Amino acid sequence: MEAAASLREEVVTVWGGRLDVHVKIAGSGPPLFYAHSAGGPHWVPFLDWLAESHTVYAPDLPGTTPGKPRMIDNVETFADLVLAYEELVRALGIEGAVAMGESFGGMLVSDMAATFTSVFSRLVLIAPAGLWLDEHPPRAVELTAAPPDRAPGYLFHDPESEAARNFFRLPDDPDLIPAIIASLVWAQGCASKFLWPIPDQGLAKRLHRVTVPTLIVFGRQDRVIPSEYGAEFERLIAGSRLEVIEECGHIPSVERLDATKELVGEFLRT
Repeated sequence: MEAAASLREEVVTVWGGRLDVHVKIAGSGPPLFYAHSAGGPHWVPFLDWLAESHTVYAPDLPGTTPGKPRMIDNVETFADLVLAYEELVRALGIEGAVAMGESFGGMLVSDMAATFTSVFSRLVLIAPAGLWLDEHPPRAVELTAAPPDRAPGYLFHDPESEAARNFFRLPDDPDLIPAIIASLVWAQGCASKFLWPIPDQGLAKRLHRVTVPTLIVFGRQDRVIPSEYGAEFERLIAGSRLEVIEECGHIPSVERLDATKELVGEFLRT
C-alpha cells in the first residue's frame, strides 16, 4: 500500500559494508524507528498516522527489499541483526528516537533497547514475539506452515471483517499476484531465520536492562502470540504498561486501528 504521506527511501550501508538497508521515511517531527512484522514491509494507514507527528523510519528487513533477496545471507544470527540495526540507527543519526515494533519487529527493538540502553527514548511493542511460556506456546510456526486461506483466521479476531478483507485483498491484475505471494513467503522466510522453530533468542534474560518508558499492546484474541505474553513482557520490563484490546487479534494496528491510535497517541504525548 502506498503512503498517503510523502514517502521517500534511503539506502544505508552497515555491518562492515555487507548490508545495504533500504529505509522508508515519511513525515516530519521527532524521529520514530519502526520495525515491521514477519509479514514484510507494508506501509499501512497506521504509519501514515504516525507520520503526522513524527518522522517515521521504517527499514526493510534484509532480504525483503525487491531485487535483493540474498541480502539476508549476510546476517547469520539474531545477535548480528541487533548489532546491525543499532549501526543503522546511528548511521541515520536518530539515536534517542522512539522505537516501535510489531510482532517480530517488537522482538527486535526490545532486544536493541536491552542491549544498547540509550539507543531509544521509549518503546511501543505491539504483539511482540521473543518470549516462550510452556503453558502458552506461540503459534507462529502453525501460521507459517498453514495453507494461505487459513492465515486470516490466525491473524484476525474476525477474519470476515472489512479490515481483514482489505488487508488480504489482492490486485485485480492476475499477473501481479504471483510476485506478491512470492515476496510474502520470502519475507516470512527471512524473519523465520530468527524465529524458527522457537521464537526465543534469550530475550527474557535481557529485558530487565530496558530502562525507557514502554507501552505493550496486545489483542485479547491473538492466535499467533497469546495475550498472556503481554503480562510477561510487563513483568520483565520495569515500569512498563500493558494495554489489551478486546475483540482483536494479532494486528491491532489494522484490526482495531482507532483503539491502537488512541493508546499509542496518549503514550507518545506524555
